[in-house]
Amino acid sequence: MKFRAVFFDAGETLVHPHPSFPEMFAEIVRRHGYEVESADVVERGRIVFDRFAEAARDNELWTTSRERSEAFWRSVYHRFLTLLSLPTDDGLPEALYREFTDRANYRLFQDVPPVLEVLHAAGLKLGVVSNFEEWLEHLLEELDVTRYFDVRVISGIEGIEKPDPRIFSLALERAGVTAEETVYVGDNPMFDVDPAAAVGMFPVLIDRRNRHPGAPGVRITSMADLPAAIGM
Repeated sequence: MKFRAVFFDAGETLVHPHPSFPEMFAEIVRRHGYEVESADVVERGRIVFDRFAEAARDNELWTTSRERSEAFWRSVYHRFLTLLSLPTDDGLPEALYREFTDRANYRLFQDVPPVLEVLHAAGLKLGVVSNFEEWLEHLLEELDVTRYFDVRVISGIEGIEKPDPRIFSLALERAGVTAEETVYVGDNPMFDVDPAAAVGMFPVLIDRRNRHPGAPGVRITSMADLPAAIGM
């Protein structure tokens, strides 16, 4: 096997809001007395990707402090609520931010722990490289997976965010491996696949929700398919 290390994105790759972002969003809104279905949120899901792209374009570091994170996510929720014809001035953006930053509302994808065990048993170095607030460290501990990851490079701690190549280089340096020896697994072509490939890593797109059916390169729909995809 040619690879010595596998790095992962976190959100929507390893962990997710429970039961899902659209379902949780709709439930929070319904609790505030407004009728909305998770399908309505799914239809407008591009809002999140577009806001991430704007932040990267403008070099707007949004994970590096609680204040930046809250301002960023409130802008996302404001856009969602506006498109859903829901009010933005009665506490809904604040409630959404509070619930989506509550670690109790997150779970590992069920296909993650068995694959981490397989990769770890095979002697591969494992790591996380994620655009996430600093509380990801605590979430991984609570989900009992920190023990698998030799390296954790979290933008909210390091002060650099994907797609900046420096965040990948930092992970490689800490793991003591070269890019050519390393797989990177993530759910977003712009923030995971393209920048990982640009520094020489072997990128794998995990597309559980079939958002990128025509994506070039290696694409899997379950983490269970990862070992075969990297030649194990």
